[in-house]
Amino acid sequence: MTEAPNPVAGSIASLKRELGFRDLALFYIVSSLSVRWIATAAASGPSSIAVWLLALFGFFLPLAASVLEMSSRYPDEGGLYVWAQKAFGDFSGFMAAWTYWMSNLPYFSAILYFAAGSLLFTAGDRGKALVDQTSYFLGFAVVALALITFLNMLGVKQGKWLNNAGAIGSFLPVLVLIAISVFFWRHHGSATHFTWPSMQPHLNLKNAIFWSTIFYAFAGVECASFMGGEIKNTRKTIPRALVFAGILITLGYILGTIAMLIAMPSDQINGLGGFMTAMAQMCRTLNIGWMTPVIALLITVACLGAAGAYLSSTARLPFVAGIDNYLPAVFGRVHPRWNTPYVAVASYGLAGILFAILSQAATSVKGAYDVLVAMSVITYFIPYLFLFAAMIRLQREPAGPNVIRVPGGKRVAIALACTGLFSTVCTIGLSVIPADDEPNKPLAVFKTVGMTAILIAAGMAVYVAGRRRQARGLVQLNAQPEAVQPE
Repeated sequence: MTEAPNPVAGSIASLKRELGFRDLALFYIVSSLSVRWIATAAASGPSSIAVWLLALFGFFLPLAASVLEMSSRYPDEGGLYVWAQKAFGDFSGFMAAWTYWMSNLPYFSAILYFAAGSLLFTAGDRGKALVDQTSYFLGFAVVALALITFLNMLGVKQGKWLNNAGAIGSFLPVLVLIAISVFFWRHHGSATHFTWPSMQPHLNLKNAIFWSTIFYAFAGVECASFMGGEIKNTRKTIPRALVFAGILITLGYILGTIAMLIAMPSDQINGLGGFMTAMAQMCRTLNIGWMTPVIALLITVACLGAAGAYLSSTARLPFVAGIDNYLPAVFGRVHPRWNTPYVAVASYGLAGILFAILSQAATSVKGAYDVLVAMSVITYFIPYLFLFAAMIRLQREPAGPNVIRVPGGKRVAIALACTGLFSTVCTIGLSVIPADDEPNKPLAVFKTVGMTAILIAAGMAVYVAGRRRQARGLVQLNAQPEAVQPE
């Protein structure tokens, strides 16, 4: 029987391996280290330091260990999609990819709103006039996302420079914050009193969303593995880059939060503009106001780089799903000259733009920002259930000689994955709890759970449609006459 030609059969093979150790380490930094989470943590006071440590050992280390080993076992394009598929079958692989794909749509607007707010500090007093202008924030998000989408359609080689610049823009302001805060503390003292009682976290309804947000801040190191087919020597490069970047990310979050609390009382910090407000205040106090617009520009570049990193990596999920025919085959196409999954990238960028426009309707800038962040949390953590569960299940599979295992072997790997799984379940539960100032708590819970259920149901419907498409293709293939062999 002849086989029907598959127009996307060689799609992954045609991708170019452009990402080396430096690129990947910077990719991890730009996708996981964000000054907006430092501001969010500092707004909750000294107790956030303990929460950072809890998130580090309860989520980040298990996640990093799982990504390290799974990327070494299955260094394929698609990452999470492939891992869940290997462990639990096609349906789980698709749903893990679907929820991750969908959950990142609010992320683009949230991070680009933060970039737009930071950019206003470069204009000084003139920028204050745009603080409450929704048209400015929406216009910035739409234009920036369109440019990022086009850049990533051109290729990984072009897109990685935005990611690399974003990583530098992420880390340099944190270093400056730490350095200035030391000088500030020595000459002016600390704005926050660090006492043992103040550093103890208290679990209540008000802090529930905050805890889940801090765990959310440590997420992101898994997305580089979605581009496994575009990383040089994937098995060796990912572990080295992940360990190096992981140390910098952890130090950046914890030391950055302490530094911000030295500069300002927690009740004067907010998540949307808290970092730049703290930096501007310290710079004015130290008579180095010229540094404020420089830092603001760095943060803007960091946010653009983060958006680019997530768009390029997450777009590989519908690309692989298109190759498997769970999405229309057009998603699996690779541009003949750019060697990129241009349809998947363009579609994801357009979806992000549409989401930004819809999410801004009939709400304020601050309200839109809070809604975007809140919508990301619960849906974003569902794929981690698949990731940690796959890590546990795949321990029964033999590891080849080239596989890099978690130190301690199978027992440690399962223990870490169980810890991450437990933390993920708890974080999802905490994110459902409405805030204290929510006027209608039952309705808020119903909306959160209901929207998540609708998203999952939509993914199941797309999967069923894909299975039917596969079945029709198989019927057509079997209906073709066998080729006549020459005598």
